[in-house]
Amino acid sequence: MSSPANYFVFAIIVVNYLILIICVLIGVAFVTLLERKILGYIQIRKGPNIVGFMGLLQPFADAVKLFTKEQTMPTMSNFLPYYLSPVFSLFISLLVWAILPYQTGLVNFNTGVLFFLCCLSLGVYSTMSAGWASNCKYSMLGGLRAVAQTISYEVSLALILLSFIFLIGGFNLELFTRFQENIWMIWFTLPLSLMWFASCLAETNRTPFDFAEGESELVSGFNTEYSSGGFALIFMAEYASILFMSMLFVLIFLGADPCSLLFYFKLVFMAFVFIWVRGTLPRLRYDKLMYLAWKSFLPVSLNYLIFFMGVKLFCFTLMI
Repeated sequence: MSSPANYFVFAIIVVNYLILIICVLIGVAFVTLLERKILGYIQIRKGPNIVGFMGLLQPFADAVKLFTKEQTMPTMSNFLPYYLSPVFSLFISLLVWAILPYQTGLVNFNTGVLFFLCCLSLGVYSTMSAGWASNCKYSMLGGLRAVAQTISYEVSLALILLSFIFLIGGFNLELFTRFQENIWMIWFTLPLSLMWFASCLAETNRTPFDFAEGESELVSGFNTEYSSGGFALIFMAEYASILFMSMLFVLIFLGADPCSLLFYFKLVFMAFVFIWVRGTLPRLRYDKLMYLAWKSFLPVSLNYLIFFMGVKLFCFTLMI
């Protein structure tokens, strides 16, 4: 029988998760402002500085503008997938935040890594259906590129994660915090951390891997036919993913407790690095992107996986 205490605990978890989602959405708003400011200074200009003090209210003005614009519906589009793809994209980007290993209140996943990989795999469907349902050649090309790119880099992300799972001996992200109390993982897995960061750039469709929305080639890629609220939802999903990938990098490589203030300083620094890369690197050629995934990252991550399996086995035999 379900007791009132169980309902109360469930209600607390739901409220805490909703508060987390609201904080993520506010973070997304200010990451867009941070990006526009940093890109402005990289290009020797000011960036947003009119709306509010030093442009602080610009993201909210943009949100009001986007959600009040007229929603266009292409007559030849497949209406339901076209309409639902941005919603599904944002839903997946926010759902995956449930694995954040807070000590109190939130869902504590023992299999957080597996849940992350599942959400990562689901994310590609929204891009694919958005590109297909728009019934536009540019959108279709952008969607096809995104599917090939995401599937390619998911392999290296999964193998890198598998190496760490062998090291820490579990799928719970809380173990990463415990194992890095004395030394950060990044010091003895530097090549893996660089590969992870490059794969995160590819997964979130960021420069230099932004082929899904290559403006100079495909108008705007898979979101060419989107305007108003649909475009805003796709935009929010992308930046929520950037924040999440920054959080995951900090958790895995920079060993910070999510209950400490330092964790959030590191998270903002990683988000800054995402923007810094966008401001400095040109877009790769598409075949170079695939070459990097299958001929560089895959062999290196496999070798590291075998090496860490050997290290774990050696330590286990020493204990016996």
